[in-house]
Amino acid sequence: MSNKGRTTPRIVCCAIPIARAAGKVLIITSRKRPNNWVLPKGGWEPSDGVLEQAALREAYEEAGVRGKITRFVTTIPSASSTYHFYELDVAELEQEWLESKERKREWVDYAEAVQRISWKAELAQGLQLSSLAPKR
Repeated sequence: MSNKGRTTPRIVCCAIPIARAAGKVLIITSRKRPNNWVLPKGGWEPSDGVLEQAALREAYEEAGVRGKITRFVTTIPSASSTYHFYELDVAELEQEWLESKERKREWVDYAEAVQRISWKAELAQGLQLSSLAPKR
């Protein structure tokens, strides 16, 4: 992947939206690849301040989710981006949100989520390090 003219990798903040009581994770369709599923994620912007705020913003914009960041999961570097993963305990799910006409969303169990997002290795790796993963 290219760095699109950047000299340093892009900072990407990723939310792992969780319904703890149900043990489910919310996944969304990719805008670029509508048949593929992803976790809400996007670039950190200076107006976000901290990385956690970027993860919250992306979850709201892309999935209509509001909640609380409860855990830093991991940082995964790649050639073009550095991914920062955060668990987000979902408190509210908006019926209409910024990208609701461009994406689908679905609550699935952990194993299903890993399977559906496995096309994007960094996302699957981040989810596999979350507290939803079976204990080893």
